[in-house]
Parts: sequence; structure tokens; C-alpha cells
Amino acid sequence: MLSAVRPFLNIDAGEHDDEPDELFALAHAVSVACGGHAGDDRSMRRVLEACRAHGTRAGAHPSYEDREGFGRRELATSAADMAKSVRAQCGRLAAIAETSGLKLAHVKPHGALYHVANRDGAMARAVVAAAREALGDVLVVGPPEGELRRAAEEAGVPFAREGFADRGTRADGSLVPRGEPGAVIADLDVVRAQTRALVATGAYDTLCVHGDSPGALDLARAVRAVLDP
Repeated sequence: MLSAVRPFLNIDAGEHDDEPDELFALAHAVSVACGGHAGDDRSMRRVLEACRAHGTRAGAHPSYEDREGFGRRELATSAADMAKSVRAQCGRLAAIAETSGLKLAHVKPHGALYHVANRDGAMARAVVAAAREALGDVLVVGPPEGELRRAAEEAGVPFAREGFADRGTRADGSLVPRGEPGAVIADLDVVRAQTRALVATGAYDTLCVHGDSPGALDLARAVRAVLDP
């Protein structure tokens, strides 16, 4: 049985120029790369205008400033410096969103920052505070338990518990690290089954499909087929 309240589908995007327009129509919310690991003014505007056209919510996807490593490497950065970077990335996206007639609705750290902030309270508080300064009291998206959720609750901002429809997990529930076998799920039957299992727990407010995953459009269609009544 699926839970009565189904999670919304969020898709990470703005990372590649060939993202199909339908991807933005399938998403309930899109997390837009805003210059750290990927993205520039042109790509941000493209994604935001697509979100506006499809009535899709948009949010910021800040990261370590590491294009070479696509934001997936933990860097030696202080919480204060990370706050400056997140504030700048979110502010840059917010300025473009304003010209596109959109108000950003959420923030979701990308890659290594997502995991570091969830285990490091100082980093989590820095990310949440910086995002609030740039975007206001937007929804914070992160793992169901950990420092990101705690930082959002302490700041009095809403928090969405995230699960991953297209990522493999270990027995302890942690994600299989990228680069290891089974890290990214491409089999649509497995994605559908994993989506049903995640929804049935009632423990997730949103499920993610990565826009840079192989066959992301088909993956998003498969997830929506499960989520839609």
C-alpha cells in the first residue's frame, strides 16, 4: 500500500545543456545548479524559464565550488567560508529568478556538501543561515535525520525529508558511493519498485531523480507513474 500523502518529485538540473524540456514538466520541484559545481547565468535562466512555463517550483542547489570534481569531493573549507559561498550562489540564482518572475521555494545542498552538512552541525547551520539570507525562509531539503534537519528546525524553517529513487543504498540505509557498482540505478523496474518501497514507509516528503543520471527522463516518468494517483 502507498501512503495517503505521496512525496513530491524533485529533480536536480541545470548541470547539462541537453536536459530535455519534459524533465521540468515531470518534476514538482527542480533544484537548480547555481555556479558551484555547475551552472552559469545562461543555464540558470534556461531552467528557471522552463520551470515557469510548466508551473514547476524551483530552488537553489549550492555546492562546494569544485567544477572539476562536480562538487562530489569534500574540500577543506571552513563553515564561515562555506556560508559566503552558499550565500553568493543562492543570491546569484535569486537575482535571475526575479528577472524571470519566479520566487525560489527551496534549497538543497549538492553532492559532498549535502553529506558534510548533514554530519557537521556547524556546516549545516552555516548552509541554512546563508540560504535564508539570500532566499528568505525557504524549504530545506535533506536526509530524513541529521544535522541539516536539526539546523532547519532550530532556524524555524520547513524541512523536507528526501529519499532517492535512482540511487542504490547499503544495508544501513546510506547511499552507495558514486563510482562503486550499484551506485546509480538505471533499471526502470528497480526504480519503480524502490519508489513504491520509499513511499510505503511514510518517511519521505520528497524523492529525487538526478538530471544527470543516464536515462533521467525515463526515470522521472517511472517515478511519476508511481507517485500519481
